[in-house]
Amino acid sequence: MSAALELGDNVGKAEACRALGVPRATLYRRMLPAVPHRVRPTPARALGAAERQAVLDHLHSERFSDKAPSEVFATLLDEDIYLCSIRTMHRILAQNGELKERRKQLRHPQYKKPELLATGPNQVWSWDITKLLGPAKWTYFHLYVILDIFSRYVVGWMVAPRETAELAKRLIAETCAKQCIVAGDLTIHADRGTSMTSKPLALLLADLGVTKTHSRPHVSDDNPYSESQFKTFKYMPEYPDRFGCIEDARAYCQRFFPWYNQDHHHSGIVLLTPEMLHYGRAGQVIEQRQKVLDQAYAHNPERFPHAPPKHPPQPTAVWINPPIPPSSKEEIASL
Repeated sequence: MSAALELGDNVGKAEACRALGVPRATLYRRMLPAVPHRVRPTPARALGAAERQAVLDHLHSERFSDKAPSEVFATLLDEDIYLCSIRTMHRILAQNGELKERRKQLRHPQYKKPELLATGPNQVWSWDITKLLGPAKWTYFHLYVILDIFSRYVVGWMVAPRETAELAKRLIAETCAKQCIVAGDLTIHADRGTSMTSKPLALLLADLGVTKTHSRPHVSDDNPYSESQFKTFKYMPEYPDRFGCIEDARAYCQRFFPWYNQDHHHSGIVLLTPEMLHYGRAGQVIEQRQKVLDQAYAHNPERFPHAPPKHPPQPTAVWINPPIPPSSKEEIASL
């Protein structure tokens, strides 16, 4: 705008606006002298200082301190008292910086984001339940799956006709015994389903010395490993639209989970199988793969113009919600 003003002194305002693409009305408005801010006069019918203080005293009183202005207004009317309108009560509260929720009511608790670290197998398990479509509409079978987040190894699973805390309790107890879990070593994570938060399961985990954590309400990515595993399960080419009976569902799982643990090269663990990483064979496998890569480089080095091929190292740590560094928090807050 300043350039248009300077150019307008030489070639005229219209030509300057046309050359710079500035609206003439805006330019002329900018040239007008600033209008002083006009103070709005206080209406003669406004409440006086003493009357405003009386309203505040009522609003601050013990019986009205947690009541909305409309509630205060109605209560005082029933007592043959009129101080001012409801809108004026709101206005007086706003002028004193007190326009906020005044009612006593329950607040949602501040759920802490789970931050779980696993540096080896059988440190953190994630478990969940998914529905499998049955033979008819509105019929389902329930698949329980327990997954080690470090190795992605399915340590336990079960197909049942219903979702209950007792079935979950039995599966977790048997899986802990099978994996020889020592009290104090394991954390098991789940969402907030009824079976996951049930009292019988909580008592079992306490007896086993297993720490339990839960996802935040309505947050789907606090349990990412189980969700990802269910996607792999249901996106297999041979996964049926519906299972004819619960035996069909169990037969499918008996084929899928051995394949998933022993033959599936998982992209999240540098294309190792979950069984390799879970039972400590990853180092040997990576060493053998590196020998193959070295031989390929020795035979055809021109095919690797940047550097000799190197196999990625095996994972050393896996997080559910890694903590955000303080510097990153400040950057997010500034956006």
